[in-house]
Amino acid sequence: MSTTICQVMGFIISLLGVAGCMVSTAMDMWSTQDLYDNPVTAAFQYQGLWRSCVRQSSGFTECRPYFTILGLPAMFQAVRALMIVGIVLGILGLLVCIFALKCVRIGSMEDSAKANMTLTSGVMFIVAGLCAITGVSVFANMLVTNFWMSTANMYQGMQNVQNRYTFGSALFVGWVAGGLALVGGIMMCLACRGLIPEESRYKAVSYNASGRNISYRTGPYKVGSGYEPETKTRKGAGYEEAARSEDGRRSYPSKYDYV
Repeated sequence: MSTTICQVMGFIISLLGVAGCMVSTAMDMWSTQDLYDNPVTAAFQYQGLWRSCVRQSSGFTECRPYFTILGLPAMFQAVRALMIVGIVLGILGLLVCIFALKCVRIGSMEDSAKANMTLTSGVMFIVAGLCAITGVSVFANMLVTNFWMSTANMYQGMQNVQNRYTFGSALFVGWVAGGLALVGGIMMCLACRGLIPEESRYKAVSYNASGRNISYRTGPYKVGSGYEPETKTRKGAGYEEAARSEDGRRSYPSKYDYV
């Protein structure tokens, strides 16, 4: 029962994490304009992974997508790639996890197959969470670097060189979503141990005698082996069937037997 609960909870948490990664990637507020020195402004700018937007004081918002890829920084493109890879791995992990749930029966699927599928989906969720966390952290590092460079330019008297940008809400959504996917993947890996069937540790060993059974005699009694070879006879003049003596030796005809 605990294995099923852990598996279902891991699936739900991972589902929330993958959904959060998709929402974070589609959001436009990855970086927002810093209004610390200018709280009253006619335009408020914010940027996302796919477009940049400007919101006027009248409430009108205009967004412009990035029409080129070559003109974007390399780190920016790396963030895009990490988020897309995380989403793809998360979706594949969800599809595998649905068929691996213990409460779902598909034909005659064994528990060992479900355990392997559960472990696979867990690893996918962990990698997806790490990709999301890494992508958001790289973008946050870019913002911090540009923020302090803009601040240094402002202190040098160049106040209108460029606007400063700070963390947007999409970054926090991405961090939380990556953490949820990571936790869900760990729970799926833990649930995999409970799905592995228990194998017998002790195996029966059969002992076979290397040679023929041997008969033992104690006192005047004779113990048979249960295996009596067939008596071979030779036909011809002067020959008789060989007989066994009491001590087990074979007796042969003498010359007086022919008289």
